Amino acid sequence: MRAQLAAIQRADASAVATLIAVVGALGIVGFLFFQYVVGLAPCPLCLEQRYAFYFAVPLAVLLWLGAEHGASHKVIAAGFAAIAIAMLWNTGLAIYHSGIEWKFWAGPGECTGTLGEIGGRGGLMNQLQSVSVVRCDEAAWRFLGLSLAGWNVPLSLGLALVALWGLRGVLLRRRASAAA
Repeated sequence: MRAQLAAIQRADASAVATLIAVVGALGIVGFLFFQYVVGLAPCPLCLEQRYAFYFAVPLAVLLWLGAEHGASHKVIAAGFAAIAIAMLWNTGLAIYHSGIEWKFWAGPGECTGTLGEIGGRGGLMNQLQSVSVVRCDEAAWRFLGLSLAGWNVPLSLGLALVALWGLRGVLLRRRASAAA
């Protein structure tokens, strides 16, 4: 364990990519657990916040493989930069979503649901009885005062910072090897 921590502190590309992949995968397991085991249906913004994880985890696995098998410094650096950008975007999206839940600002119209075609006689009543709207402005669950969107802020920001740490390490090693 100490060797892995030392490798992360050195910003070893392989160790950093592994950390991003593992923590990101745990994030995916977490939101799937809350959806399918706990029964908290995700709102449209919740689903959108998952995209960064679906992008970052496989890319981190590819970076780990690339770092282990001698991929170019440029490729590894670009991968870490892409993960950092995706996770910073996701941090902003999670802050936006949390602000909607705290009623700091209004959410998008898709969070209120649509009825679509009303249909024939009694169609509106049938749709009203069967529509299940998951609202973005109501937190379904909170822990220590934060909703799942609120907890996504430090998770996404942390992964972005780890990716930037990995990018920094790749660039420093590239500079050192060019100077040698």
